[in-house]
Amino acid sequence: MRQIVLDTETTGINPKLGNRILEIGCVELLDRKLTGNNLHFYINPERESEEGALNVHGLTTEFLSDKPKFHEIIDQLRAYIQGAEVIIHNAPFDLGFLNHEFKLLNLPDFTDHIGGVIDTLVQAKELHPGKRNSLDALCDRYGISNAHRKLHGALLDAELLADVYLAMTRGQNSLGMDVEEEVVDLSAALEPVAMAEIIFLPASQEELAAHADTLAGLDKAVKGQCIWTASMTPQVAA
Repeated sequence: MRQIVLDTETTGINPKLGNRILEIGCVELLDRKLTGNNLHFYINPERESEEGALNVHGLTTEFLSDKPKFHEIIDQLRAYIQGAEVIIHNAPFDLGFLNHEFKLLNLPDFTDHIGGVIDTLVQAKELHPGKRNSLDALCDRYGISNAHRKLHGALLDAELLADVYLAMTRGQNSLGMDVEEEVVDLSAALEPVAMAEIIFLPASQEELAAHADTLAGLDKAVKGQCIWTASMTPQVAA
């Protein structure tokens, strides 16, 4: 299984207003392993970056002035991503820009060249509802160091996202694996043992009150009913 973790940096937030891609970073995974066969381009977008975007990526017009234009890197990019499953954080943003750049060159959409898309933002929201799910937040949550990330960079962010994706989907490694287990018959070695006396100690009023306070705090944290409160609430038949 070949997957490409991809990120872009752009001159602004809307390609329909003439904003362009100025950096692309791609990290290759084969069977969930980093290969080191990465792809990275700085691109001359042929326009200035908006102030907000420049504050994010720090790539000045002067720095990009001698870099290749998008049409000069398109063949290499198309060959690299062909047929792969592409992993993107907040995929609609990057795909909107990539499809726009391909249309400017009268080519089929970027999405027509690949085998599918995984949006890690969607995955993260499903796994961590109500939590912050930015790339920085996910790095903190999964113990991935991003201390060297002062500004956004497409290749750096793609490398971090690859680590986040692998951590977030780690349980998938074991799916479908055949594991041989030795079955040991312990019945002959076990002797009947009398059960100990079961002692029941009801909670005190102070303990019940502390438990109720804890549940109230959990309800407040989730802005509704936590799972324990909901399980104790009688269900009214429709």
